[in-house]
Amino acid sequence: MKVEKQDKIKVEYEGKLESGEVFDSTERHQGEPLEFIVGVGMMIPGFDSAVIDMNEGEEKIVVIESKDAYGEPNPAYVQKIPKANFPMDIEEGMQIGIPTPMGQIPATIKTITEEFVDIDLNHPLAGKKLTFKIKVVGVEKGPFELPVHEHECSCGECNEDECEGECDCEDENCECEGECDCGDEECSCCKDSEED
Repeated sequence: MKVEKQDKIKVEYEGKLESGEVFDSTERHQGEPLEFIVGVGMMIPGFDSAVIDMNEGEEKIVVIESKDAYGEPNPAYVQKIPKANFPMDIEEGMQIGIPTPMGQIPATIKTITEEFVDIDLNHPLAGKKLTFKIKVVGVEKGPFELPVHEHECSCGECNEDECEGECDCEDENCECEGECDCGDEECSCCKDSEED
């Protein structure tokens, strides 16, 4: 049974950098196979296309160029932030989460000076050629729909139909960190803004 677009499949895999270092694998996830729907954007493009036409039980090694993996690094994604904005002890090379209205995004600390910290919002694997060993261990014939995610609003209590998921109250203790115009009297973000 060959894998086609919109099939739901399970794979065992191991991903390596050009240096031979393993950066991810099934073993690092308690040995549980990775499950995804093929061709709907759940995986990097090169991985998605690599599994097309594979059979259940088949194994292969594929080399994915950076353009079909995590793209090339974008210099605009390196930003300078005042060091005072980091309450915790930080070190160069450390991975941190940056809060945004749509949730946290990963960032890497590039350099630290007395006043500023340069953070890199590019994916850690941007610009890298990746080699994957892939084994298809399960195939469910599609088509399957892309899973619908729950509404994720940074306010946490907004009216889903009216809220755009952005909040920007001035309260430094507010977790929203965006602009909220939902008009919901019970929204914790709006309450905090009004109290200011």
